[in-house]
Amino acid sequence: EVQLQASGGGLVQAGGSLRLSCAVSGFTFDANAIGWFRQAPGKERGGVSCINTNDGSTAYADSVKGRFTISTNNAKNTVYLQMNNLKPGDTAVYYCAAAARPRNWYCTGNGYLLGVDAWGQGTQVTVSS
Repeated sequence: EVQLQASGGGLVQAGGSLRLSCAVSGFTFDANAIGWFRQAPGKERGGVSCINTNDGSTAYADSVKGRFTISTNNAKNTVYLQMNNLKPGDTAVYYCAAAARPRNWYCTGNGYLLGVDAWGQGTQVTVSS
């Protein structure tokens, strides 16, 4: 069973930085994909970024390109989302998710991971102006 544990959220001023972590277990780390999603109050959950944990290829939503960086530490089974130059519009609950079936997932060019098999609990990110 794939399990994910997200952490690292908090309150930060605009222009600040946070690093989210997603610890993953029960997952073949070098064969699949991890994505970060976010959901702001009153809005649908949307993709932020995703990464192929085998070859390290990444994709990002246009709204975060150049500010957010997704990365993995395969030895620690952990995926990170480094968020720089945060804006109030980035305020949301952030979720990590795993696509754990080889060849049954797709990371779109806009950072949306299709084929999710498991979700972590959310972590709140609040950016004050």
